[in-house]
Amino acid sequence: MNIEKNASREPAARTCAVVSLLSLLSLPLLHAAAEDPPPAPRTPEEIARDSRAAVVVISSADRQGEARGIGTGFVVASDGVVATNYHVIGDRRPVVVQLSGGDSVEPTAILAVDRLRDLALLRIPGKDLPALELGDSDRLAPGQEVLSIGNPLGLEWSVARGVVAETRDLDGRRLVQVAMPIEPGSSGSPVIDRQGRVVGLLAIKSGDALGFAVPVNDLRDLMTRQRAVPMSRWLTIGALDRSEWETPLGGHWRQRAGKLKATGRGPGFGGRTLCLSSREVPEAFELEVEVRLEDESGAAGLAFHADGRHNHYGFYPTAGSLRLTRFAGPDVLGWTILETVQSDAYLRGEWNRLRVRVRDRRLTCAVNGEVVIDVEDDGFTSGRVGLVKFREPAAEFRRFRVARELEEPGIPDEVVAAVDEVVAAIAPDSGDDAELLERLAALGAETSRVLLERAVRAENTAARLRVLARRVHERIVLAELERVASSDDADPVHAALLVSKLDNEDLDVAAYLARIDRMAAVVERRLAEDPSDEQRLEVLIAYLFEELGFHASHLGYYQRANSYLNEVLEDREGIPITLSVVFTGLGRRLGLDLVGLGIPRHFIVGYRVGQEGERLIDPYNDGAIVDRERAAELSGTPLRDEDFKPATVSSIVARMLRNLFTVAEREQDRDGMARYIDAVLAIEPEATFDRWRRARLRFQTGDLEGLSEDVDWLLERKPPGIDLETLRDISEFLKLRLDERREKDAPPR
Repeated sequence: MNIEKNASREPAARTCAVVSLLSLLSLPLLHAAAEDPPPAPRTPEEIARDSRAAVVVISSADRQGEARGIGTGFVVASDGVVATNYHVIGDRRPVVVQLSGGDSVEPTAILAVDRLRDLALLRIPGKDLPALELGDSDRLAPGQEVLSIGNPLGLEWSVARGVVAETRDLDGRRLVQVAMPIEPGSSGSPVIDRQGRVVGLLAIKSGDALGFAVPVNDLRDLMTRQRAVPMSRWLTIGALDRSEWETPLGGHWRQRAGKLKATGRGPGFGGRTLCLSSREVPEAFELEVEVRLEDESGAAGLAFHADGRHNHYGFYPTAGSLRLTRFAGPDVLGWTILETVQSDAYLRGEWNRLRVRVRDRRLTCAVNGEVVIDVEDDGFTSGRVGLVKFREPAAEFRRFRVARELEEPGIPDEVVAAVDEVVAAIAPDSGDDAELLERLAALGAETSRVLLERAVRAENTAARLRVLARRVHERIVLAELERVASSDDADPVHAALLVSKLDNEDLDVAAYLARIDRMAAVVERRLAEDPSDEQRLEVLIAYLFEELGFHASHLGYYQRANSYLNEVLEDREGIPITLSVVFTGLGRRLGLDLVGLGIPRHFIVGYRVGQEGERLIDPYNDGAIVDRERAAELSGTPLRDEDFKPATVSSIVARMLRNLFTVAEREQDRDGMARYIDAVLAIEPEATFDRWRRARLRFQTGDLEGLSEDVDWLLERKPPGIDLETLRDISEFLKLRLDERREKDAPPR
């Protein structure tokens, strides 16, 4: 469901500087009788269009495996040979190449490097790739027009035009001086002549529109001196120990300081990538690792019963939940989610200890010592073990272990008791007490582990209390929102501010209501002694849109700020519905009987709707007075009389919440999605589509009890367009699973 109306897209960022071009010199052709005539010049537009597909983005990493920067390269041979600057790939660093179609690949080999001339040749997977033709840099002349395609400042595949200034010696190298814009990211960009041939590679920025390129003839020479070095030998910084780990699906895995780190998307569907251990696996075993996600929108954890290709099980955190999945193929059609659960034992943003216990068909999964999933499944019964990661955010792994029975890292009870005794005596403001450190250090090497465990326990409790505090806040605000929105004289401003308060506990609703009252008082003072409604409208429109400058949000349309009325009042910027709420709220305080009109894909304000003298106002377009024909144009669809039915405050609030849901969905914020859809159903409990949407969300987050509640609601009401037979099957399945869970959680008899 879209926000009120489609925002115009921002123009794509362009880096195309216009340089004063010298007229192309008509140079006499030497040995004309012995040579073929040169190809006819082509337009810059033709060259850019035909060359773009051969240009690539090259990303490299620093010594710690973090992103170092990007540069440019281009394909010089259709079987996967890419040319770039040596400094773009760095020495022994991991490199990723992004093709023009969007696919990212890792080089399989470094074919040749020339550190002095700053050149490198890479081999990437692929065949029949579009390649650029190489020209002759010895024939370059000052004033000759050239073009480059690169990634300056990360603005991918940007086109720039310039001229050759001179060919000169610099620091012992022969370089081509060019007059064209060069920025970080331009390095390695092909310099192309008017015949579409590469004559150099951008390498050095020397001024705003001055730089140097490596002559293409140096590249020709390097291509004759290839000595391929496989990436497994080239990489020394963070290289995996290949005697211990294998990456059958490729991907970006690094090993450093006792940790493994996976970055970027893997080549498999969903960004899946595997790192499998070479350790022997018993028939029955326990598998463990500690994992930390860069961002909770990612997913990473343990893989087991892996066949070395696409088939395996995976147990991993994803979007704050824990999930066990059977992967039986390269795409989503072969994936079976066995169970998804939420657990307070999982610590978002922290290291979490995952463990899987395999005994015959029974798979038992735990996080931080708490069993969260216990199922039987015989899809796969043997195979290798290791790690798996999905999607873009990075993940780190440490302390990987596998054995028939994993020993618990035990700590003597007397050490635990002694540490707890010391910790209990710590005063909140004691600071870094030397005596305290002495006492703790004297307890032995296990002391720091006990302290860390106590810290994790305290963080767990604090996290749980924060969740409870947020839910209590939401419940209180929702109760107030229901009361305000359903009252006979409901104030849309008050209700809209309560929507904002759902996400902002510190929001002072009364302060913003007072602000609206002050704004209305300003307009009141400017009215004649006995003003007409027409004058009230005229003065209100002038005050709000001309004097205060309230305006439409175009550049940042899909932002939550546009649905938070307090921020709309502060920034004087909003989307149709929030600007209409401000306008309507002010009008009502001035005695105008204004109503909101929620036409499809837009929102306007009406006065005397359906009567003689009807006025339709569009706050999103500076308070313009529109007619019904223009309203239909704004909506993008023919409108009927019923589309102009005044919106209730409840329906306005629900529409604002659905807008927030859409933004949260775009941001993959499932907590926000759940909060907004719960609020919609609190306001409009009979909203069938929202009930179905919440059921889908609850399925994705593993909330089986909530899912069962929504499925039963739909079955009871039998809304049209829903497959009731399938719903009944789902309901029966859920009851069985919930009964199994209750039986498992029941205390022993």
